[in-house]
Amino acid sequence: MEVQKQYATAIEQQPITLEHKPYIPKISDRLIDAGTARATLAASKESPNGTTVDGYAANNQRRTVIQQHVTYWDRDNDNIIWPRDTYIGCRGFGWGVALSIFAAVVINIGLSYSTVPGILPDPFFRIYIGNLYKAKHGSDSMTYDNQGRFRPQQFEDIFAKYDRGEKGGLDAGDVWVFWKEQRMVFDLFGWTACAIEWIATYLLIWPDDGIMKKEDVRAIYDGSIFYRRAEETKTKRSRTSPGLVAKAKKTL
Repeated sequence: MEVQKQYATAIEQQPITLEHKPYIPKISDRLIDAGTARATLAASKESPNGTTVDGYAANNQRRTVIQQHVTYWDRDNDNIIWPRDTYIGCRGFGWGVALSIFAAVVINIGLSYSTVPGILPDPFFRIYIGNLYKAKHGSDSMTYDNQGRFRPQQFEDIFAKYDRGEKGGLDAGDVWVFWKEQRMVFDLFGWTACAIEWIATYLLIWPDDGIMKKEDVRAIYDGSIFYRRAEETKTKRSRTSPGLVAKAKKTL
């Protein structure tokens, strides 16, 4: 049941507003105050308390959501991500050598300078997690606010507006429309960054049916999916290793 509002979210005179309607909370929704940004929770209609598996949200109450997004790569907990950390992290969740090197180069070069504590650029292209909110760019969903908090309304809008057919996720065509309509004028960096992020999202999730599920996308925002994918990759490798060893022994 939808709550009756005293205002319109779409008008016939502007068809695009009818084509892409925003998220409108229902009385039955467990998500409250969708327009209020969460400092430490990536909350959605389905997961109003963020990622609760293994106490993930509870264990990250001292980090903003945008910081949680990258802590997977900070293995030594020094709040600094070196290019090598990025490479190792990407290899950890199953990406190949070439793709992991490319990711390390693009991510660290793209984010390093905006996060440095001073004026001079970091010669090693390190990313300083404490200043990560400064690396926010335009032409995206605006789900992160300018201080690194998570805005449920903007996240829900992605799927309310662009999930054609209410599949519970986005396919490549949905993302293409989203990308085109989120572009801001003359924001070439934002256009490029948004495109790269969604391509990386697809490569990470790699859905069998071509649909990136909403919960998986949400888990990227708070970084919990990286740990999950790394654990899945580790399990797969442990299952295949004995067979490879046995094959090597036979060859020898």
